[in-house]
Amino acid sequence: MSKPFLKWAGGKTQMLTHIREYIPTELNSDINTYVEPFVGGGAVLFWILRNFSDVKNVIINDINTDLTTTYIIIRDNANELISQLKILQKKYFTFSLDERKNYYLEIRQKFNERNNNPVIQSAYFIFLNKTCYNGLYRVNKKNEFNVPFGKYKNPKICDEKILLTNSQNLKNVIILNDDFEKTFNYIEGKSFFYFDPPYRPLNQTSSFNTYTTDGFDDMSQTRLARFCNNLHNENHLWLLSNSDPKNYNPDDNFFDELYSKYSIVRVNAKRSINSDGSKRGNIKELLIRNYS
Repeated sequence: MSKPFLKWAGGKTQMLTHIREYIPTELNSDINTYVEPFVGGGAVLFWILRNFSDVKNVIINDINTDLTTTYIIIRDNANELISQLKILQKKYFTFSLDERKNYYLEIRQKFNERNNNPVIQSAYFIFLNKTCYNGLYRVNKKNEFNVPFGKYKNPKICDEKILLTNSQNLKNVIILNDDFEKTFNYIEGKSFFYFDPPYRPLNQTSSFNTYTTDGFDDMSQTRLARFCNNLHNENHLWLLSNSDPKNYNPDDNFFDELYSKYSIVRVNAKRSINSDGSKRGNIKELLIRNYS
């Protein structure tokens, strides 16, 4: 079964039940192209690839170069990647907890030097994802990955079966590393876009979306809404996920106003990544779409 090869903050695995309800029925027939401009961990992508194999054109994009390089390596060179991950995994499991932490920091430093060949860099990327705290991806202003060690007892660093399945499913997928608007240049015929942008923080302390050095602020959210309007005017379909500001401020109508002419549904979601366990739990998220 094809499923995400990463643990990803904001990943949509636990939201798939809701998202599946709103996938347009035309994806089985009239729609030629599926696009994810913010692919992230790919939970929705891999579900689409598994269930809508007749879609001829699939385009994914992300501004995170480390992530998209890893997608490309999985698609084009999975066996060599698996070999490198097995080496990292075997060595990791020979260490005590303190030795594992030191090894983690060593690999993190090598990763941040960014002078490795793409296969090695992608192996480091997956290794860090599986062994860092909570599967976070966070960089500082120097574009250095700075998430601390995760202390897991038995992380599955090399999931060979998943990687090989993903490689097969990605073989015809176009993988981009660019601004989300550039995906428009690759579509053919009627298209369906699923947007999962960096979520708007619910409060000043809740943001862990320092996903790239550029960030994604309210101006970016507004630019995304304009792009959605353009897609709507061109007769393309789209579905968008985002946080619901009303979880913390009932008077915050940012998205209700930004997408006022479209369908907005509030669904239950579980927030599982927070350093304070008391702040994890059920919240509302938004699913916004331009079709009935």
